[in-house]
Amino acid sequence: MKLGCVADDLTGATDLALMLAREGLRTIQTIGVPHAGLDLSGADAVVVALKSRTIPPQQAIVQSLAAAKSLKNAGARNLFFKYCSTFDSTDEGNIGPVTEALLAFTGSALTLACPAFPANGRTVYKGHLFVNGVPLHESSMKDHPLTPMRDSNLVRVLQRQTKLSVGLVAFEDVDAGPDALRSTFKREEAAGHRIVIVDALSDTHLRTIGLAAADFPLITGGSGVAMGLPAAYRQREALAMDILPAGFEAPEGRSIILAGSCSNATRQQVETAIKAGIPALRIDPMDLASRAITAQTALDWLTAKQKQGPVLIYSTAAPEEVQAIQSKLGRMNAGEIVENTLAEIARSLPTLGFTRIIVAGGETSGAVVNALEVQALSIGPEIDPGVPWTRSLGGVDLALALKSGNFGGQDFFLKAWTMLR
Repeated sequence: MKLGCVADDLTGATDLALMLAREGLRTIQTIGVPHAGLDLSGADAVVVALKSRTIPPQQAIVQSLAAAKSLKNAGARNLFFKYCSTFDSTDEGNIGPVTEALLAFTGSALTLACPAFPANGRTVYKGHLFVNGVPLHESSMKDHPLTPMRDSNLVRVLQRQTKLSVGLVAFEDVDAGPDALRSTFKREEAAGHRIVIVDALSDTHLRTIGLAAADFPLITGGSGVAMGLPAAYRQREALAMDILPAGFEAPEGRSIILAGSCSNATRQQVETAIKAGIPALRIDPMDLASRAITAQTALDWLTAKQKQGPVLIYSTAAPEEVQAIQSKLGRMNAGEIVENTLAEIARSLPTLGFTRIIVAGGETSGAVVNALEVQALSIGPEIDPGVPWTRSLGGVDLALALKSGNFGGQDFFLKAWTMLR
């Protein structure tokens, strides 16, 4: 195994697994720490999906170290800590505390942090994160219900989360190429920095970073910074390139979309799907809290919908509505009510014949996949940047598209089905 990856949520793990598979590495994604009986011997890379982004920092550290130890024991040479391309976190963590713990575990003197993903509009310049050309703190991420991002300066953001010194590797050093960048990393280490934010404006920059940092015991960032790693591995050893298939074999069965994300992208996707005529049921957190509707309400609705084609169950709402709900139910409680309900619905989907499932939202995806008892995933073709179709390994045979709330075009819920055979 060349690379062992620890991802702080499920959709982020899938995003990273797609990036590595697309660049030619044989990649397996596991849901949680891989169990002892799972055969990982044929994989160049293994991505462990945790649900650690918004839990207390100490719990995130414990889970991340358990995943890292499992990957090292399975033969991983290097580790990658994956978080969101919008650096989703709070002033307490969890990016800083987990990075500290993994640095200590690997014994590494220096690591980098780069969430850039230009294909999805995420770029870093002079240490500032931009989303589709807008500073992070001015983007829709400022209203994220769990991790509102109110500062675009990632050096400041990360320094508030860690005792370690945080530095910056600016655009000019990255643009100078891999050799120059290696020298810059040595300079930053000599200056006493332990973590460096690295600028990236293009895929060329991401490939440069991957080539320059391929030997780091630990790399941290979004999936984009992993783009150059497979090429680096092929340069230093004989490594065949695995090609992803263009089409995707999916199990026969009904199709459903479960949308728990309230991001702007998912709201637009829900609206587009409803306008296209996809039957839809909205579950309101206030109705769930009062028991006016339950998971059984949704299951009864699904049972009555025998029409061929996908159906949609969603809790997506505008920021002002989310804030009003959170003020009444509590920020964490409002999200958990929705997640638990969607998980309960998901648990019954196979018995209703649903085997083709799209899930929108990282927290939602984690809840749904755990409810379906999926242990691992094989990676299929890309639907939109960062989102592939996957197929479950072991257990119930399912085709799953697990989408970060912020990812995908407006027609994502429509075009995804056209890739299935």
